[in-house]
Amino acid sequence: MRRLLLAVLFVLAATPISARADQGRSSFGSDINVAEGEDANNIACAFCSVHVHGPVRGNVAVLLGSVKVDEDQSIAGNVAIFGGDLELQRDASVGGNVAIAAGDANLAQDATIRGARSILHSRLWLLLPLTPLFILIGIIWLIVYLVRRNRYPYPVYPNGPRV
Repeated sequence: MRRLLLAVLFVLAATPISARADQGRSSFGSDINVAEGEDANNIACAFCSVHVHGPVRGNVAVLLGSVKVDEDQSIAGNVAIFGGDLELQRDASVGGNVAIAAGDANLAQDATIRGARSILHSRLWLLLPLTPLFILIGIIWLIVYLVRRNRYPYPVYPNGPRV
């Protein structure tokens, strides 16, 4: 499980740098479409989806989006998806490993993944990056609660508590 998360984080962190170096593509918030005659290398996408209509020679990394590979198309490298799905249509292929957290792999007939698969189906994995934030909010709430509890005493009613 830790290997999968480290692999996803590594691919997401390293792909945009290599994408700029070898004319790959990266996007934030807008979908990436690889046309049929287009030459695509590494692809990195955050808050968007990747639609593969032509061959991809490198890796694909997607954060909170999905990857759809058309019929008879291929991705030569690895695929890492956090918070989305992988859809391979008939005779589509992935040449490397597939790592999916908080998503699923939908494979059509004769679609192949040549490398290893590591798929964590539950959408609860989306909360994993927010865990430190939840802990910090909880600590702040506890401090505020303790300070307010000691600062403002409960009111004393003249005839006893009201019922």
